[in-house]
Amino acid sequence: MLTSASPLLAPTPARTPRPGGWRRWVLAGLLLGLLGGGTYYLRHQRQLNRYARRTWATLTTRYLTGHESTPLLAGYSVHGIDVSAYQGRIDWPEVARQRVRFAFIKASEGATLRDARFGRNWREARAAGIVSGAYHYFLPNRDGGQQAALFIETVPLRPGDLPPVLDVEAPRFHDVADMRRAVRAWLTAVQAHYGVRPILYSNYTFYQRYLAGHFDDYPLWLAHYEVARPRLPAERWIIWQHSDEAYVPGIRGTVDFNVFQGSYEALQALRLTAPTPLQKTARPDRSTERRGRAADLVER
Repeated sequence: MLTSASPLLAPTPARTPRPGGWRRWVLAGLLLGLLGGGTYYLRHQRQLNRYARRTWATLTTRYLTGHESTPLLAGYSVHGIDVSAYQGRIDWPEVARQRVRFAFIKASEGATLRDARFGRNWREARAAGIVSGAYHYFLPNRDGGQQAALFIETVPLRPGDLPPVLDVEAPRFHDVADMRRAVRAWLTAVQAHYGVRPILYSNYTFYQRYLAGHFDDYPLWLAHYEVARPRLPAERWIIWQHSDEAYVPGIRGTVDFNVFQGSYEALQALRLTAPTPLQKTARPDRSTERRGRAADLVER
């Protein structure tokens, strides 16, 4: 009990928040976000621009007419495309008028799937005068021999056609050694059937990670986007797929753009010739026809 009076304590005045304090925090957060976003964009601008273009292309597909055109890549004289059922109905004579000199057409996938438009594309591309070849999309967890059998049953290659192509890029597989054995089985069976060394297709990252050093005796068709030139040495590849979002009159929607490393005569030298007993074992006579390294790789 207090026995004497206690002095009253004066109340502490409440602090008044500074005006605009929260705004500074919001502004600082925005600045940090802009700085971080700008740094990320500068480091990944090519890929981000690519995603933006592909999104825009998807949203505007319904408005395309089939007359859109992408400029051909400068510095190369032989340009080509590759197509599948995804491109829909193709006006091949119109495509041929766009300086498209070669085309690879999807024939099969895995061990059971035939491309629904292969037959039509195969006939009409060749009728339009475009040097043509067929490719198989490889599924790494299916038997390589069965996949080769499907391709062989589907594709009637004849003299004048380009060598068969194996597209190896699907990343889902259980064991890389098993995947390579299946790839080797396909390549071996197809070469034995057609008497010509197949072309191996892959994208830069997949090729460097899983295939480089294992299939160097096969000519390489390299997919490598958003670069001024492939990072692999020029002597390692014969075809460069430099875009998968190009437009060619005669095709409604995007299509892959490719260039051949060499002249049109060199491309023609890669074509299949009439089979002979020596074709599977002998290299071409370089004294009578100069084909270059690419032809040396495919001819047997």
